[in-house]
Amino acid sequence: MTGTQKNIEIDKNEIGKLSAEMTYRHYLMNKGKFNQIFKKLTIPEYIALHIVASQSTASDHGSPKVYLRKLAEKMELEIYQASKVAGDLKDRGLVLWSHDGNGNEGTYVILTETGERWLQEQEEILKEYYGTIIKTFGKENFIELLQQMKKFDDVMNSVLEEKEQ
Repeated sequence: MTGTQKNIEIDKNEIGKLSAEMTYRHYLMNKGKFNQIFKKLTIPEYIALHIVASQSTASDHGSPKVYLRKLAEKMELEIYQASKVAGDLKDRGLVLWSHDGNGNEGTYVILTETGERWLQEQEEILKEYYGTIIKTFGKENFIELLQQMKKFDDVMNSVLEEKEQ
């Protein structure tokens, strides 16, 4: 038993009901309803643009850049998956994708003006959406929920890591 596990007895029927409810809630969050507030961007594209905007370091040309490996790490993706997201953003003119030297030093993305504008537009939509939710649900409840979700993610990741060993 790890430090993150609690010594609580729960019968298998209750575990089944709780796991089904959690799976259902996860399904609902990730299906079309939540995607309705993303007009021009997909959720992964928004997350990637947000990371590029917030994690950038100045490049030789003065434009902020984020290396693909850092993008993959922050998004918790494999490099090839982050490459797919970056490629889609590049194809849509939202980022520039380049490399240092001959490419061995790493490839990186730079936010374009269009990418910055789309990111700001999406952030305004999210602020309005979550602003209404926070007013209804309560700021303290919302903060507590986020803290609990973080703890929950940590526990789930810990359990998965234990299973891999």
